[in-house]
Amino acid sequence: MASTLGVLEALLRNPGAIATKLEVKQLLKALLKRPGAITSASEAKQLHAQILKHNPSSPLYTSTAICVYSNFKLLNQSLLLFKTLQSPPSLAYKSIIKCYAVNGRFVESLASFVDMRASGNTPDHSVFPSVLKACAFLLDLRLGEAVHGCIIRLGMDVHLITGNALINMYAKLQSLAESEWRERDRRKVFDGMSERTVDNLFASQLSQVFETMTTRDIISWNTVIAGNAQNGLHEDALAMVREMGGAGLKPDIFTLSAILPIFAQYVDVDKGREIHGYVIRYGFDKDLYVASSLINMYSRCARVEDSIRVFKITRQRDTISWNSVIAGCVQNGMFDEGLRLFRQMLKDNVIPGSVSFSSIMPACAHLTTLNLGKQLHGYIMRCGFDDNVFISSSLVDMYAKCGHIRTAGWIFGGIKGRDMVSWTAMIMGCALHGYAEDAISLFEQMKLEGIRPNHVAITAILTACSHAGMIDEGRRYFDRMTEEYGIRPGLEHYAAMADLYSRKGKLNDAYQLISTMTTPTGTIWSLLLSACRVHKNVDLAEKVASKIFEVDPENIGARVLLSNIYANDGRWKEAAKVRMTMRNMGIRKNPACSWIEVKNKIHTFIADDKSHPLHDEINIALCELQEKMELAGYVADTSEVLHDVDDEQKKYLLYGHSERRAIAFGIMSTPAGTTIRVIKNIRICVDCHTAIKLISKIVGREIVVRDNSRFHHFRDGECSCGEYW
Repeated sequence: MASTLGVLEALLRNPGAIATKLEVKQLLKALLKRPGAITSASEAKQLHAQILKHNPSSPLYTSTAICVYSNFKLLNQSLLLFKTLQSPPSLAYKSIIKCYAVNGRFVESLASFVDMRASGNTPDHSVFPSVLKACAFLLDLRLGEAVHGCIIRLGMDVHLITGNALINMYAKLQSLAESEWRERDRRKVFDGMSERTVDNLFASQLSQVFETMTTRDIISWNTVIAGNAQNGLHEDALAMVREMGGAGLKPDIFTLSAILPIFAQYVDVDKGREIHGYVIRYGFDKDLYVASSLINMYSRCARVEDSIRVFKITRQRDTISWNSVIAGCVQNGMFDEGLRLFRQMLKDNVIPGSVSFSSIMPACAHLTTLNLGKQLHGYIMRCGFDDNVFISSSLVDMYAKCGHIRTAGWIFGGIKGRDMVSWTAMIMGCALHGYAEDAISLFEQMKLEGIRPNHVAITAILTACSHAGMIDEGRRYFDRMTEEYGIRPGLEHYAAMADLYSRKGKLNDAYQLISTMTTPTGTIWSLLLSACRVHKNVDLAEKVASKIFEVDPENIGARVLLSNIYANDGRWKEAAKVRMTMRNMGIRKNPACSWIEVKNKIHTFIADDKSHPLHDEINIALCELQEKMELAGYVADTSEVLHDVDDEQKKYLLYGHSERRAIAFGIMSTPAGTTIRVIKNIRICVDCHTAIKLISKIVGREIVVRDNSRFHHFRDGECSCGEYW
């Protein structure tokens, strides 16, 4: 063997070297036993040249060349040689089947396997991994079972590599089936079989193959564990880890990467910490996949500080670890930290991928940093990711939440192959901006294009109905959830319906709906309490407030609302009593504030706050606007000034509301005609709503205000909400 390989090395170093037929024959015999001796594609081509020179018509030698080519995924060269064989031997078939599979040509791989069987060639254990891989990626369960039967008949099911390939096939089939189900929205992809039936079938097959294996290695165990974990069989996966320990095998990096997401799913940080300790003890903390799994686990358990700590001690960081820590920050509301890390990733010359942008765009949406969002959009276009449906959906969401609904619609219109996420982002965007009819039209169009609504899409359409007061349409969609789409109403759906009833003044209907819930939360009761304030129903407000304090005694917003309801009704003693209770409990009301982005900087305003460097200039601008508004017929509505003071003082308090100060600053800081965009953390009051309509007409600008409920587009003295908010 050594001398033969020496001949090979000499030939490969010097393709023009003279070799005898005997030497080439010995060489090819050696390669049949050890094809891995060829270490590059160029060496494979040089070997082929020697075959053509000395014995081009030999099926055995040609098959050897095909085998070597297939090791380097050289499909075209392999096919050219394969087609020269009138009766391809077993080695040629095995090689071409493998080469098709590694190049993603799964149909051709399976067709070659059928041809191999028809030609009388008997497959061995080396061919089945490729065939089983093809069955998995083609989502062909029945063909996979047929191949499994063939393996059993040939007595190869006891072979370790074949057994591992079978386990891997059933695990991937289930994972791909569930992915296909999500894509097709739970339509039946296995003729006449329900999703649960298929789940049970896969789990049974997976366990059966594993149990019949006489020899198992760490790959066998890891494949079953990962398959169970990925397909939601978490308890089975953890039980297998314990059994693996009993079999004398220790978890490795693949085992740990498979089970850490389970603790993230269960939000079980204690168990996750135990695994983290094991990782450190056995030195697995240096592995990037394990580190990324730990980062994700801590993030899902809302332990972002621990997530960042793991990230910082990871020596070699790749895009996955950066994406994990950035996504963890954003998902846990640490938007500024997520943006800081994203900038640091760019400084470290780590090229962001599609997942990177999908992870960071929600931070821009929540912070409503439009300029930064535009910069990222430009970066996305330069990187060529603007045709990625996930990124495009994030851009739709970002522009909609930053007040640019028209830009969101333009991006949505350019998305090819829209999925549920992109449709839902656009529908919700229309809903928040008050364009209910557009939202309904999109929802119906989505269904016509074969996308079945999920629970998020239902929430979006109910929100649209709520913001437009379309009570009949809202009821119809709510009733269809279970009947037509098989979706049980969740908290968000009840909240949207309760909000719809409340906005229309049907407070008793809202109360009855919430009472039918198994465990209504303080948040959903608070929607009704807020409506009680708008519709001045004190008796129901007291009843609702008691419900809130039963489930959430420290609910700040509810106590503030109740105090305001009493004050609005002139019951100052009751209002004072509620506020005294808040002080005794150490509860403080969050101040109303508004913010505006000007020249890439966020400016925050609080009522009557004098800290802004342009405080005096803003006051002058407000006074000028006030004079023009009064000339246009403005009369202050002091009914919502909930302080026991005289009318003049109430007017003064109204003039200093935070959104007015932000708007005045925006007008004086931007060129004429520029749209003013302001965010407010609570509901805009009636008087400010009236004032901003007049301001938009006086200054000839569009003013977009986003409060805690929706967007208001003020233009030419009108508002997009139609006085309904």
